[in-house]
Amino acid sequence: MSRKSIIDDPQYGNKAEAFEAFDDIPTNPNLGNTIGDVINRRYGRREVMRGMLGVSATTALFGATALTAPRQAAAAAASRYDFDELQWGNDTTHHIAEGYDARVLLRWGDPITADAPAFDPMNQTAEAQLQQFGYNNDYVGFWTYEDGRSVLCVNHEYTNEEVMFPALGRQDNADFAGMTKELVDIEIAAHGGTVVELAKDGQGAWQVKLDSPLNRRISPLNTDMTFSGPAAGHARLRTGDDAEGMRAAGTINNCAGGMTPWGTYLMAEENFHGYFWTDNVDAEGKVVADSGNPEATSYGRYGVPGRWYAWGKFYDAWNVDKEPNMPNKYGWIVEVDPLDPDAMPVKHTALGRFRHEGAETTVAPDGRLVIYSGDDNRFDYVYKYVSAGIVSDDRAANSALLSDGTLYVARFDEDGTVTWMPLVHGEGPLTAENGFNDQGDVMIDTRLAADLLGATPMDRPEDIQPRGDGTAVVMLTNNTRREVGDENAANPRADNAFGHILEIKEDGGDHAATTGTWDIVVRCGDPEIADVGAMWHPETSESGWFGSPDNCAYDADGRLWISTDQGGNWGKTGKSDGLYSLETEGDLRGHSKLFFRCPVGGELCGPYFGDDGATLFLAVQHPGTDGTKDLVGFARNSTFEDPATRWPDFAEGMPPRPSVVIVTKEGGGKIAG
Repeated sequence: MSRKSIIDDPQYGNKAEAFEAFDDIPTNPNLGNTIGDVINRRYGRREVMRGMLGVSATTALFGATALTAPRQAAAAAASRYDFDELQWGNDTTHHIAEGYDARVLLRWGDPITADAPAFDPMNQTAEAQLQQFGYNNDYVGFWTYEDGRSVLCVNHEYTNEEVMFPALGRQDNADFAGMTKELVDIEIAAHGGTVVELAKDGQGAWQVKLDSPLNRRISPLNTDMTFSGPAAGHARLRTGDDAEGMRAAGTINNCAGGMTPWGTYLMAEENFHGYFWTDNVDAEGKVVADSGNPEATSYGRYGVPGRWYAWGKFYDAWNVDKEPNMPNKYGWIVEVDPLDPDAMPVKHTALGRFRHEGAETTVAPDGRLVIYSGDDNRFDYVYKYVSAGIVSDDRAANSALLSDGTLYVARFDEDGTVTWMPLVHGEGPLTAENGFNDQGDVMIDTRLAADLLGATPMDRPEDIQPRGDGTAVVMLTNNTRREVGDENAANPRADNAFGHILEIKEDGGDHAATTGTWDIVVRCGDPEIADVGAMWHPETSESGWFGSPDNCAYDADGRLWISTDQGGNWGKTGKSDGLYSLETEGDLRGHSKLFFRCPVGGELCGPYFGDDGATLFLAVQHPGTDGTKDLVGFARNSTFEDPATRWPDFAEGMPPRPSVVIVTKEGGGKIAG
């Protein structure tokens, strides 16, 4: 499958959909014992494929009472989520469960400083964008510090030029013929992150404090970053403008992330490969590999160069023909101190280089820091990092914990055990004979190292959320490239279009443990279609089941909330992406309810709870883009001039705008409490 064939395929209505389809091609050659194979052996292939649960599988997933308890009585007795479920659907605006308010706080282009210009989509500039809220808000983090200041941190993942810029249209299928340096600069400025201080107004509602000195944009145009850990200063990070290998121009494709226990902001670099350009392509637009390039093997495993942006047409730094080491500066976890705008953000190489979906943190019983992260690609892996030292009251010392520790990759076995294997130079196959000359090489080529250790290839591992009791849930979004015969205990379905959720229980309730157990919470998709092989609690309604779990969060009471990302495939379910409550304990384990849904074409990100569960921050990115051909009454691809929705402004001439939404309960109180 070539890049050109995907771009020209009419089923893909925009660059993001085509990008997703192209990324559907796995780069991992190590597919001999995938998570689908493991799940298949654990639960039995016939039951997995036909969606029929035997007594043992039902009991393992939902508890013994699910087989015998009266349906309505079980639901009424055990539910921990107190709200009336929202009706599923898809239309031009957002919807929230009855009794709750969902207020837009920040939109793409909103000023974040007192002297920032007002948003003008017809005359946008890079200079203006650097003072305004960025595009495609993904991760949302919120923190209140000891001095009472509250800060919101937001990632900006990528851009959609066809709905951002007037009279331009989709560019990847025209080899970016309409992209100018000025437009590219706006795109670059719209990437990265935003930090703003929030304060409550007289009615108790959070608002952006425009005069705060903490407010700033982080982007490749205005933010230099440095490196820490084993790959800092490595020869493979050195470029023409950085002979020491210690500087990077900002951060890109920041998907999910995390907040540390001391209140710093972690930005995860995900699909960095798509930003790099090469002039070396064939007539079909397929990149022609340069076998003489010392980075050729690494490029192949990471999908570099993706050539999905025109940045390399105007900047040598983004062209691998000119700067072959530049991709090695991306794919890391970045730490930002929201309280110190003058502090240079740090890319912590001890956490490994891959397509990080997130960086969710917790503290082990002995005080060590633990960070979980998924590698968001089909047939890639689940990781966690454990620091050598312990978390203290010293913020500066705590940041050093991200430079000294051990990165592990997971193997999921069919007996229900999970083993965390250390990625340490000199141990096992991670030696010079296999291309790893030092620990820096292991971290730069984390994927290749994990391949050699025999990690379990997963169905697109996304967010991984730990809870204080040693539990962690893993969102596995989908994998339509898994074929019949490739299933295993932890990835049970071929052509897995809807994804599933795993739950890890670390031994001794200790997130730093190197062994634990795993189980499936739900297999997503429509439970009424046997061939889908979905598994939910039987009380789950038609509105409650979902596909493509992506981000997640535990609330103050330890209850799990799931946001979804179906991309352009929402037409397979007919449902907008949204936020769902999901029971993980007791008689209702596997029961889900719909709480919030996005406007058409939008993906729900976040979520993040503040105010001890009384405030919920959500992010709606790329509204009006994905799958708009399936919207009844619209049935075509969106453009700037003709979008499927103009959410959230609904003003003529205003394009759809990615936005952060604040959810509160009418009259106050805890969400779903």
